[in-house]
Amino acid sequence: MSIYEERVLPYLVNLACSSKPASKQRQKIVPYAEGVVLEIGVGTGLNFPFYDSQKVIKIWALEPSEGMQVLAKKAPRDSQLNIEFITTPSEELPFEEASIDTIVVTYVLCTIPDVELALQQMLKVLKPGGKLLFSEHGSAPDEPVKFLQNIVNPVWRKLAGGCNLNRNIPILLQEAGFILKQDERMYIPGYRLFSYNYWGVAVKN
Repeated sequence: MSIYEERVLPYLVNLACSSKPASKQRQKIVPYAEGVVLEIGVGTGLNFPFYDSQKVIKIWALEPSEGMQVLAKKAPRDSQLNIEFITTPSEELPFEEASIDTIVVTYVLCTIPDVELALQQMLKVLKPGGKLLFSEHGSAPDEPVKFLQNIVNPVWRKLAGGCNLNRNIPILLQEAGFILKQDERMYIPGYRLFSYNYWGVAVKN
């Protein structure tokens, strides 16, 4: 990765993703994680404060960026949480099939290069009855906003570490084989170009 991606981008991501609206979205799903947890794209560790240490056995914290990991390891969290960092890409999950109870993805499916393959990997390692908790931004329902997202996306992706503005998260989950048990969506406070959010719970088909 470039110097920008390792030393500058982590601080910009931390600033953008620690906003009050985004934090409220995290609070809606992260506390429901339980058992052995795999968090995809931990980033700077902004989800750590919301985990319930009484329900979580272990958190596998996947983050390919070493720059992000540096900040994540300093992030506030319950001292009882057992967190182990891994640096492999989400398209190459190093876990046995059906070994994970809960997968957590927040504001990361927009960035994964081969998101379809990554979701197939997540489905594979999730236990029967396991759940994927998600909160993501993505393609807006309003045509004028969606049009602008598509126009801006190529430039935005280069500036924002691969982040895409126009992915339809529920469709991606369903196409990978997940069933949506809870599917919420709305604009959260912020510029509409960036603030259409999807969140909820998906399980194995």
